[in-house]
Amino acid sequence: MKTLGEREAREEILSRIARLRPDSHRQWGLMTVHEMICHLSDSYLGCMGQKYVSPASGLFQRTVMKWGALRLPMPWPKGVPTRPEVQQGVGGTPPANFDIDRARLAELVSLFGSPEFKESEAVHPIFGRMSRQDWMRWGYRHPDHHLRQFGV
Repeated sequence: MKTLGEREAREEILSRIARLRPDSHRQWGLMTVHEMICHLSDSYLGCMGQKYVSPASGLFQRTVMKWGALRLPMPWPKGVPTRPEVQQGVGGTPPANFDIDRARLAELVSLFGSPEFKESEAVHPIFGRMSRQDWMRWGYRHPDHHLRQFGV
């Protein structure tokens, strides 16, 4: 299973982000490619404690849902609701400049996958506290899901 803590997997995600274009078309969902970039950045910022994201966690989310999302070798389902603070058109950061926002996302991916990321200080709004391995798995799977949404 790929994780963002692995250099090759991190470089794969960064390469896919670099291939996004302002006119990239979604294959499902409502977000534009630029909104998706901001959503991913907001999600990383939230998990790093740099943006407030309201919790929506219970025993089911912290156990069964987390286990399935991080360990089952199948694509994540489409259309799963997100937290309002990272949802475009609600509380998510609005798109500004495509190239700058895309570069910011790449910086966050690199930082999140680096040893500087302190998983002990992070809390996922749905899955709760996680091990470094779980964070790195989520850090790969979340952008992978949305990059597939835009065909990269």
